[in-house]
Amino acid sequence: MVVVLLFIILTFLLFFICKQSNQRWIKSNSRPPGPRGLPLIGNMHQFDTSNTHLYLLQLSRKYGPLVSLQLGSVRTLVISSATVAKEVFKNHDITFSSRPALVGTQKLSYNGIDFAFAPYSDYWRNMRKICTIHLLSTKSFQSFCPIREDEVTKMMKKLSNRAAGFNIVNVSETVMTVTSSIVYRTSFGKIDDEDDDQDYTGYNNKMSRQIHWVLTESQACFGRFFVEDFFPQLGSFIDKLCGSWTRLEKSFNKLDAFYQQVIDRRLNESTASAKECSILDILLQMKMDSSDFTFDHIKAVLMDILLAASETSAAAVIWAMTLLVKNPKTMKKVQQEVRELIGKKGFVDENDTQQLDYLKAVIKEAMRLHPPVPVVPRATMKKCVVSGYEIEDKTRVYVNLYAIGRDPAFWENPDEFIPERFLNSSIDIKGQDFELIPFGVGRRMCPGLTMGLAMTELVLANLLYHFNWELPPGVEITDIDMATLPGLTTQKKNDLCLVPVININ
Repeated sequence: MVVVLLFIILTFLLFFICKQSNQRWIKSNSRPPGPRGLPLIGNMHQFDTSNTHLYLLQLSRKYGPLVSLQLGSVRTLVISSATVAKEVFKNHDITFSSRPALVGTQKLSYNGIDFAFAPYSDYWRNMRKICTIHLLSTKSFQSFCPIREDEVTKMMKKLSNRAAGFNIVNVSETVMTVTSSIVYRTSFGKIDDEDDDQDYTGYNNKMSRQIHWVLTESQACFGRFFVEDFFPQLGSFIDKLCGSWTRLEKSFNKLDAFYQQVIDRRLNESTASAKECSILDILLQMKMDSSDFTFDHIKAVLMDILLAASETSAAAVIWAMTLLVKNPKTMKKVQQEVRELIGKKGFVDENDTQQLDYLKAVIKEAMRLHPPVPVVPRATMKKCVVSGYEIEDKTRVYVNLYAIGRDPAFWENPDEFIPERFLNSSIDIKGQDFELIPFGVGRRMCPGLTMGLAMTELVLANLLYHFNWELPPGVEITDIDMATLPGLTTQKKNDLCLVPVININ
């Protein structure tokens, strides 16, 4: 009886909140089109959180490149075309440069003191400048090159042992392992008790297990549903009542303890025992230089780097390998390019990848079809007019990079894998060509683009150089599905498993 009474009271309160919000939304006679919603919840009953990018793509095909939604009491705008994206980020970049203050991201970013999820402000500009100069500079990028090449070399040796016995390899886990290990060493340095005999056919080494655990916990926090995200005035009470906040707090405390453990270990190491410089060392030096830079700042930045680098780079390589396996002629063509350049050298280094034009075209095409982060959240900071429609301030914005990459107005045969479209083309992925923006665009585009792309090219090039890849016995090309998992990144739902055969030519 008490539960029923509480439900009735909450329903009336939500009705009042949504009514007020809907009245503010409806006042504009020039809002973009969109599906009709229900009282109280708006379009929340229609919103697909498992495959958000696909749901938003379907909406754009029905209502156009700008779609309005009402998610609870939150005004929401969806951008799904290169033309609109260009208009928005050319003419209104500052207006669209903030982030929505979602419960999960706020908690994991230590109340928005990082540079990925912080709202647009003087603080964010200063943080981005600091991180760009100290963490993601050309000098830092070059200093971490030996780590990237060393981890890929280890991966190739272990894969060669597997290939000698014609064993099936889980490529998805192998790629996630090597990217995780690279990011771990780049972020925290090489630890003394690390297991150098790494399997690279799954999460079997200490570094990869820890990073995998961090990513799993973080994704759970990001993916968890919070009523407060859609009903800010009342949702916090409901989330606490339902236990959502308690579960978030528990996950956050575990992650915080992990970051603190890594920091304490690094502080206790002598300079002589530290095997290699890391991002953590740079952050600790920044803390020594400024009293305003705290341990929480360090943890928030580490969270950004771990999430932005590990899963996105792994997803890019896995989708590229998946598409190549489904297109054998393209696979042979890119392998021929790599092998003709490298010859008997035995390893593709980062200098070599700069000369592999077709490999770069393959990666661009894979990112066009499967951007690692398919939907980018933004928030408006003031009213503006886009394509004749009035957009209110504090509107939550979803930029659907997945739909933009398949925009038929810009791409011929947009759903087909054709890397040749990028040969002799000026289109790049650095945020200047709005039809291909897998790393975002404008002020909030990914500052780690150079590092992430280098890791993707290095891993993929060596996988293609060293091995021919065959399907397991009884598996046909048509059996390889393209289903995705829910989350910030578009990870392949079912692992890609193949048989590596050593290239003897």
